[in-house]
Amino acid sequence: MSESFIPRVRPRRLRATPALRRAVSETRLHPSDLVLPIFVREGVDEPVAISSMPGVVQHTLDSVRGAVNEAAAAGIGGVMLFGVPEVRDAVGSGATDPDGILNLATRVVADEVGDALVVQTDLCLDEFTDHGHCGVLDAIGRVDNDATLERYREMALVQAASGSALLGLSGMMDGQVAAVREALDTSGFIDTAVLAYSAKYASAYYGPFREAVASTLQGDRRSYQLDPGNRREGLREAMIDIEEGADIVMVKPAGSYLDVLSDVAAASDVPVWAYQVSGEYAMIEAAAANGWIDRQRAVHESVVGIRRAGADTVLTYWATELAGWLNDGVVA
Repeated sequence: MSESFIPRVRPRRLRATPALRRAVSETRLHPSDLVLPIFVREGVDEPVAISSMPGVVQHTLDSVRGAVNEAAAAGIGGVMLFGVPEVRDAVGSGATDPDGILNLATRVVADEVGDALVVQTDLCLDEFTDHGHCGVLDAIGRVDNDATLERYREMALVQAASGSALLGLSGMMDGQVAAVREALDTSGFIDTAVLAYSAKYASAYYGPFREAVASTLQGDRRSYQLDPGNRREGLREAMIDIEEGADIVMVKPAGSYLDVLSDVAAASDVPVWAYQVSGEYAMIEAAAANGWIDRQRAVHESVVGIRRAGADTVLTYWATELAGWLNDGVVA
């Protein structure tokens, strides 16, 4: 190349000023693109800090009111509720008790902000079973898929009656979407939506979540959650769930599965969500606490990357805080 050569094509022109960069931005975040996961714990008088998730707590039935009102004021899309019960048993009886912690919390939150936020509930047994699995066990200790579906159907009706607008089916049982959809429709809950955690992988990134829900897991969940090496299987699971009537499908975790997320988004004719899980949150918080990264930029960039890969909505523990930055124009 001669010294006098002058490039004709200059992509940098569109990066020259903040105004130009904003004008040509391909992926934008809005507070309504975000959903906040919230933990509500039975039997505590004040919020309990989660050591592996700095800034996240297990709420009381009283403190959760403040959290959801703050979320509503920030304009986020919704909240996903998880219950942490005091007592657990083999079949997760607390999950279908109308006065169980998750169902109580759902009524509280729906009464408080049900007109401003989409109130969502985790429909899974792992928080309620003494063995920590997402379903009931058979005589030799394996998760019994079809017996678990019956429990999910019962959970769906109680959660819908408690005011949940969107049921998050996270257990990864075969046929769970069809089973729950039928139960809802035949019981008159035709407007209750179903979010299928379709491509949910057996990930190491769930570690801090286990503390958040006081998990009692024995063994692992590899017989029902997906192998991290499998890409096509994630898409297949999403297509099955859509065929069974899912209103929304989910990829979880988000950051390490952007290829799967992109595949699902390209093929899906229903909204596609992604869950930025506890381990993803904890890693950024830990690095920021040590001064190794710019926390605000890393949080924003991580969620933008998930949206760029195809997620219509992102579940993230930073939802309210990030929405505040967006509202204040701190990040674009």
